[in-house]
Amino acid sequence: MRIITLLSDTPRSAVFIGLCFLLLLIVPWLHLLPITSPFHLSAYWITLIGKIMALAMVALALDLVWGYAGILSLGHGLYFALGGYAFGMYLTRETAGDGIPDFMRFLSWTELPWYWAGTQHFWWASALVLLVPGIVAFIFGFFAFRSKIKGVYFSIITQAMTYAAALLFFRNETGFGGNNGFTGFTTLLGYDITAASTRATLCFVTALALLISYAGLRYLMGQPYGRVLGAIRDSENRLQYLGYRTLWYKLSAWVLSAVIAGIAGALYVPQVGIINPGEMNPINSIEMAVWVAAGGRGNLIGAILGAGVVNALKTYFTVAYPEVWLLILGSLFVVVTLFLPNGIIGLLGRFKKEKSDAQ
Repeated sequence: MRIITLLSDTPRSAVFIGLCFLLLLIVPWLHLLPITSPFHLSAYWITLIGKIMALAMVALALDLVWGYAGILSLGHGLYFALGGYAFGMYLTRETAGDGIPDFMRFLSWTELPWYWAGTQHFWWASALVLLVPGIVAFIFGFFAFRSKIKGVYFSIITQAMTYAAALLFFRNETGFGGNNGFTGFTTLLGYDITAASTRATLCFVTALALLISYAGLRYLMGQPYGRVLGAIRDSENRLQYLGYRTLWYKLSAWVLSAVIAGIAGALYVPQVGIINPGEMNPINSIEMAVWVAAGGRGNLIGAILGAGVVNALKTYFTVAYPEVWLLILGSLFVVVTLFLPNGIIGLLGRFKKEKSDAQ
């Protein structure tokens, strides 16, 4: 862990990280350059970059509770999907205009369910993106942490809850589009969602949200709050003996993590154009843990790097060799667990330390 800290806190590393984020903020606008320009990025690349940045936010959220507090969640796909569904309701209402969505017409519904009220308003939908994952996380976390459920039992419960939610959202009568979910979005705040300017703006907003999430969590982890989370990870019983009420530290981190994942889901949906119960598939939540482990648990840049590398590999292999991707993903997790406990960031830190010792 000391190697990872050294790698993150050196001035040179800080400058490099800053330049990387600056590049991410600039890249979306390359989509607006003429197609003949050598720097032009196609809609495919802009969408892919925006999608990976949104997933990197989920990795940050998971790293907060797993890397810093030692709470392994195998159900963060639920909070990601809840944020996506909350914003997808707004996009669906905007596409439907004054009427009800097409999938409800197909089911012979004549009016919207009560929980769809107000979702035609952007700001209410944005509030739901924060409130729904946060409230669900608070209720679940309060009872789970108060019951002192830890370790593998907690991880299994989070996965079971995500799977149960997926089964619920698959049902047509819940009013969330069933197996198909929400798709066919046409506008966002009145703008054509497929327009180049809209795509570039969405990608830029995602990059900005990723930067704010990273900077905010980095600041928070440098405060006494972050050190308490680390102490909970290392020895919660000792911390309780010293008089700390660890329940509220764990619960606050859990809720904050869920809210960040929900925001990521809301940014993900308009860029990929669909949200369905498949996002709650337990495999997706396991993949999120692989991102964090591969990048370097307990290091925010490691979480972002892991999400970027693994999803880049996934993009390639699911097209070139789709039948072997899950084998590669499982092998990656085994290799990282056995030989790279600090992930890619730890490996880079080791090389840097060896180089400095040799000089």
